[in-house]
Amino acid sequence: MTRGPLWQVSVATSGEAQEAIAELLAAWFNQPASIYQDAETGKITVSVFISTPRRERSAGRRAALRGRIREMRGIGLDPGPGTISWRRIRREDWGESWKRHFQPIEVGRALLVRPSWSRRTPRPGQTVVVLDPGLSFGTGQHPTTLFCIEQLTPCRHRKTARSFLDIGTGSGILAISAAKLGYSPVHAFDLDPASVRVAKANAVQNGVQKRVRIVRKDLARLPLRAESKYDVVCANLTYDLLLGEFRRILNRLHPDGLLVLAGILKTQFPAVLRAYLAEGLELVKTTLEDEWQSGAFRRR
Repeated sequence: MTRGPLWQVSVATSGEAQEAIAELLAAWFNQPASIYQDAETGKITVSVFISTPRRERSAGRRAALRGRIREMRGIGLDPGPGTISWRRIRREDWGESWKRHFQPIEVGRALLVRPSWSRRTPRPGQTVVVLDPGLSFGTGQHPTTLFCIEQLTPCRHRKTARSFLDIGTGSGILAISAAKLGYSPVHAFDLDPASVRVAKANAVQNGVQKRVRIVRKDLARLPLRAESKYDVVCANLTYDLLLGEFRRILNRLHPDGLLVLAGILKTQFPAVLRAYLAEGLELVKTTLEDEWQSGAFRRR
């Protein structure tokens, strides 16, 4: 087991650029990135935790990373302050720091998502998902993830299990929640191998590893036509994937199924809406929170 201190590398950013910054840091350091928004100030910070900072702290690497952040303006994203900070922390402090910021979330009366250290007891009939932050994207704290979870409860069928596909599973929170709510089969995939490992570990922690199939796949390389169709498909992805791969996404949706799209900035949502409406879908629910707009669709 690795010992010694960790280094927290953080970027102060904006709401519209937070996921892009998270993807950049995850790829740059080969570690999952975490997004934290201060409830009082609204300031957003994206962080990764690394053990071997020597090469990464060189002047050349730091300048290159700053350059990549500045380049985001060229694609229409405002990275906000974009300042990079390094902080040496004890492993014990890293583990304890999450406990101050992440609280249990109730999704209606059906689901309680809580970190492992929480002693919150569920209401009668409420299903519990245990998930710790800081491992991979998706804890239920982010409005895009929360919107996806909220769509699962009204769509489940108490007598006949419905199938569920999670495209870009991250921490596995959606797939795990679906399994806990009675969906079957539940399939999930992600391009990032670290996310797949984390999602599988979270499935084991929640006792649903035999009911959830989690694999590493690239959406862009899947066959255009799918053998299996799903009653509910969640795609919490980046804007370019939702537009560029919309046919692969739609071909995995049952004709009577529900498609949930998230990970979309409010400025990008009109383009996503036009693309999916043109394919014969209708928008049945949408929410706008902070910089993010999500939508649920059915075929007309």
